[in-house]
Amino acid sequence: MNPYAIVLVGSRQYQVEENTVFEVETPAPAKGESSDAKELKLNQVLLLQENGKAKVGQPFVPKASVTCEVLGTVKLPKVISFKFKRRKNSRRKRGHRQTVVRLRVKSIQAG
Repeated sequence: MNPYAIVLVGSRQYQVEENTVFEVETPAPAKGESSDAKELKLNQVLLLQENGKAKVGQPFVPKASVTCEVLGTVKLPKVISFKFKRRKNSRRKRGHRQTVVRLRVKSIQAG
């Protein structure tokens, strides 16, 4: 069984394995990091599973981290918000495209 980790990015949790690609909402850069870095280190690991044994954090696993390669930013498909009130001639149509960062997991360190 491949080792995997559950990481917290922003307010969402993602289950990741090595060499998997996943998308997260644009994370804020850490102290001393530039916003156009090629590598991102995720330190908020909630669960780490290796060799059939799981380490559960309280709330985070100490000294565990996930190193990711930044593949770039992507815009998701447009979401349309349409509001309509009958007999009032009231219509509102708004569109929104969310920007996300695509990451590839390079390694999972247990610490």
